[in-house]
Amino acid sequence: MALSAFFQRLSILLDMIKFQHTIFALPFAIMSAFLAAKGCPAAWQAGWVLGAMVGARSCAMTFNRIADLDYDARNPRTQSWALPTKRISLPAAWVFCIASAALFFLSAGMLNMLCLSLAPVALAVLLGYSYTKRFTRFSHLVLGLSLGIAPVGAWLGVTGAFALPPVLLCAAVTCWVAGFDIIYACQDVDFDRQAGLYSLPVTRGVHPALRIAQGLHVLMIVALLCLAAVAHVGMLYMAGVAGVALLLFYEHRLLRPFDPSKISIAFFTLNGIASLLFMALTLADILL
Repeated sequence: MALSAFFQRLSILLDMIKFQHTIFALPFAIMSAFLAAKGCPAAWQAGWVLGAMVGARSCAMTFNRIADLDYDARNPRTQSWALPTKRISLPAAWVFCIASAALFFLSAGMLNMLCLSLAPVALAVLLGYSYTKRFTRFSHLVLGLSLGIAPVGAWLGVTGAFALPPVLLCAAVTCWVAGFDIIYACQDVDFDRQAGLYSLPVTRGVHPALRIAQGLHVLMIVALLCLAAVAHVGMLYMAGVAGVALLLFYEHRLLRPFDPSKISIAFFTLNGIASLLFMALTLADILL
């Protein structure tokens, strides 16, 4: 019974942090590691990059739930989440947050000293995002950067040095995530306005915000094309860029006119497919 209760609590914790959404950033970190290694990275490097990714994101998402607890308890869309309903206690969430941060620092240290020295900076960005919605409409870009630093970290984990390709991947992921976070924020416009929270849909309106999201996704494709020019990738990579562009085009067509019921398909399904498709074709390009 004790083991069953443990796994049930773990399942609630993973659902609280939407662990399955690691799929958004992890493929780009894997791509960056393979580009850095010009093939398959060493197994130990890949393992610690994965550990750093999981630890950092789990820490950030748990901290976000803690920081937003009062808002989540008042928002009809989020009132049923684990912390507002006390299915996970606040002390348990803090323990999980700290344990995840420890995994992140351990993984960074096992990669190299540069990663370890930059880990506090990365964590500051990840945790700081949770408060940006309180004072700036551009919180979407901070969230994008929070995921965008993953490919930079993966590159540093493999090579121990900065370079242009992971910076371009960071720019692509930042624009991609900021764009779909704007879409996601459209469903909370009424609550955010009432609660005094900032977002582009609140300050600019839903339809202008969706046009900004479109522009960010165009910039993502531009960044991926620039990466092709400096990383010397081939036609499979370019096919992946084309596939991502088509999926993003369909995503925005799906939301015109705006329909909140279609956000689940646009936000989760299409973006998940886009990241996995792009990773598969990029890795095939590198290996073949």
